[in-house]
Amino acid sequence: MNQITNFWNYFKQNNFVFLLLNEISNDELKIHFDKLIAILHHYNKDLDLIIKNKNKGAELIITANGNPYLFKEVELLVYYAPVVQRWKITAFLQPETNLSKYQQGTDKPIENYGISLKISEMYFEALKIENKPLELGIKVYIKNHIVYKDSPRLRETVYSHLEHLLGEKSFANDISLIDIAQIPCDYNKLKLMELYNLGAYIKNKINFQQNICFWPKVNRI
Repeated sequence: MNQITNFWNYFKQNNFVFLLLNEISNDELKIHFDKLIAILHHYNKDLDLIIKNKNKGAELIITANGNPYLFKEVELLVYYAPVVQRWKITAFLQPETNLSKYQQGTDKPIENYGISLKISEMYFEALKIENKPLELGIKVYIKNHIVYKDSPRLRETVYSHLEHLLGEKSFANDISLIDIAQIPCDYNKLKLMELYNLGAYIKNKINFQQNICFWPKVNRI
């Protein structure tokens, strides 16, 4: 409990530094950010944080980096979060709700160790998992798979896209298998789905399964 208190005390005392990112020197910002991360890692070395600055405030996101075994650690830390003016404190990466940038192709690529991918240029198809009919597998199709396929960071980069798109909990809990492949030349004939529609696909699948489970039995005479 002391580690949780230490983390939030430091954040409260120095929150203005992270709130005014554009007005603080990079050297000073790095000192405070590294200190905040270090205190977080005293609580749990595998947790991470993301700071998003907005027009009228900022958001601090505590993330388990998609590890479901750490979800309770995140929830406990955020449960004891103080109220800090102009700050929103959130547990986990949340699902993307504004899909228009993907639909219009105006989204920015996420770059990771030389790998550059855009969600608007990615597709998926559902996969059946043998002996696990209720679980979902997907094959994600990307550009330049031939170039990136030998990179040990490719899967990490694709996972990062999926986490930001679906939210951390859905990414960890709703997908059991992920394959990665090159977008085929005849992808229109294969009727692949745009990756940005994956969240809606998962929601519909879950609703369908729930309806099946509660479907009333009919006695046949």
